[in-house]
Amino acid sequence: MNTDPQSNQASDKNLEAMRHFSEQYAKRTGTYFCVDPSVTAVVIEGLAKHKDDLGAPLCPCRHYEDKEAEVAAAYWNCPCVPMRERKECHCMLFLTPDNDFAGEQQEISFTEIRTVTNHG
Repeated sequence: MNTDPQSNQASDKNLEAMRHFSEQYAKRTGTYFCVDPSVTAVVIEGLAKHKDDLGAPLCPCRHYEDKEAEVAAAYWNCPCVPMRERKECHCMLFLTPDNDFAGEQQEISFTEIRTVTNHG
C-alpha cells in the first residue's frame, strides 16, 4: 500500500496549469467560480489529477465506466461540450452570474487549492 500522502494529489505542474486555465476560461467566458472556494479547489485539483493520470482534464464530477474511452471521445474533457455550447457546468466551476451559487471570483491561488485539497 502506498502511504505517500502526495500520491492522491495532482502534480504541481498540472495543478498550476489547470488553475491558470480555469482563471483564463472564466474571464474569457464571463463566468465565475462558486461562492464556496473549496468547490473550486476540489474541481481544479480533480481536473489536474485526471490530466496526470489520463493525459486530459476529464470532468472529475461524473462517473465513467471507462475513463480512457471518455478521454478519447473528448465530450467530457474540460471545458466539456455542455459548457462550451450552453455554459452549463455540472461541476459548478464555471457559473454564470445569474446562478445562485456564483461568487464574484475568477481567480484562486495555488496555495488555496493545496490547502483545501491536502490529503496528507
